[in-house]
Amino acid sequence: MVRVLFVCLGNICRSPMAEAVFRHKVKEAGLEDKIFVDSAGTGHWHVGQPPHEGTRRILTEHKIDYTGVTARQIGTKDLEEFDYIIAMDKENVRHLKQLAPHEHQSKIVRLLEFLPGSDTLNVPDPYYSGNFEYVYKLINESCDHLLDYIRQREHL
Repeated sequence: MVRVLFVCLGNICRSPMAEAVFRHKVKEAGLEDKIFVDSAGTGHWHVGQPPHEGTRRILTEHKIDYTGVTARQIGTKDLEEFDYIIAMDKENVRHLKQLAPHEHQSKIVRLLEFLPGSDTLNVPDPYYSGNFEYVYKLINESCDHLLDYIRQREHL
């Protein structure tokens, strides 16, 4: 089983959106028995809470199920157990690399590294801007490329 973890700051906007979108794409591809998807935050502020109402709204508009998605904080065990640790921005990467032992550093990448032609590598935080539609567009397109990458790399 390939394990993919999306990470942002509070785990209520970007990473749960990416978790739900990627899980949807994995299911559409018939790979839910081969790819496990989860999300976490580097901070603890929202642990146990559902996704932000803006995230829930945009996922509902796009008919993407987010059942069971609740905020949690990343732990050191996650850094060992997940094969792909996909961060939303450079601050998330910095924090994750501080937590991760050397042998797990290469698992940590930014989601937008998978989006060809992107003019930024950081998914903006809609918690502050309210621009959930733009963030959804970035995440949705990036997740297509991430799934292609994983399918090729893992021979799925």
